[in-house]
Amino acid sequence: MINDNAETPETPRRVAVLGAGSWGTTFSKILADGGNDVALWARRPELAREISQSKRNSDYLPGINLPRSLWASDKLHEVLDGAEQVYLSVPAQSLRENLRIVRELIPEDAIIVSLMKGVEKGTGARMSEVILQELGVDPNRVAVASGPNLALEIAKEQPTAAVMSSASLETATAVAVTARNRYFRSFVNTDVIGTEFGGVLKNLIAVAIGIVDGVGYGENTKASIITRGLAEMTDFSVAFGARAETLAGLAGLGDLIATCESSLSRNNTAGRLLGQGYSFSEVIKQMNQTAEGLSSVAPILELALSKGVDMPIASQVAEVLAGTLAPRDIAPHLTTDDLPQGE
Repeated sequence: MINDNAETPETPRRVAVLGAGSWGTTFSKILADGGNDVALWARRPELAREISQSKRNSDYLPGINLPRSLWASDKLHEVLDGAEQVYLSVPAQSLRENLRIVRELIPEDAIIVSLMKGVEKGTGARMSEVILQELGVDPNRVAVASGPNLALEIAKEQPTAAVMSSASLETATAVAVTARNRYFRSFVNTDVIGTEFGGVLKNLIAVAIGIVDGVGYGENTKASIITRGLAEMTDFSVAFGARAETLAGLAGLGDLIATCESSLSRNNTAGRLLGQGYSFSEVIKQMNQTAEGLSSVAPILELALSKGVDMPIASQVAEVLAGTLAPRDIAPHLTTDDLPQGE
């Protein structure tokens, strides 16, 4: 179910954002521009000072002026004190260890919101599952955010929308009311599985698109992979309990288009470097931010195998990453031996 009845909050909410990378900082700006009292945790003291004093984050959002009301600290207890909602924007593979550090500091009734798009290596757990395991909170207190959300475009206040999802419609609505302003619109649903997997799986398709772009293939190849990629995303997600319509919305198709088509996408950039002949290790060295798609390929394929879901795009991306498939030979949309039924 998607709802758009959330109104701007009458009174500011005290919210905390953990993680001062490009997306964490951008989402802090979204929240502050919506009239909320926002505190941002930055791991490095010098970055916290720059955000608080200069209202800039020159490492991740060069040229962007941050709201005067936004403040940052490297001290977790300061940021989390009194927070009604806590937004998590740390690398997916470090979420569990970060939660173990902060779980005693998070206010008892705070809503926990995942801004991350990844699955955990080794366990295959979605980010909301890691939150539930480590914090032991009621699932109705946990929400996830996803959609076509390229950080720099939003930081420049270019209009977009996102989905806030929770097992509790009340919680999803509370987050949507908080996370909206004149350039950022939030919708709600209760399909947490579909919303999360949409955000994860589109990264894998974006890596594939980057690879074929780096090789020099044109729009026909990319359009074929995007189209088949959406079908692959939907089949996988539905096998794990998601609703197909979620993947046709902002958290699926919308995010897929934005991530595959933009040079601002870290996953697209990583794929393009692979397509240009750089090795996996060389790509990692060149990337100054995490491309979650690279970390998600292996656990997603393990999950797919457990449900018997065929994922030719993700499988060929894995082969390119392993060096067993030349980037120029990637053509996952051509791998079926039988006559395809429909699209």
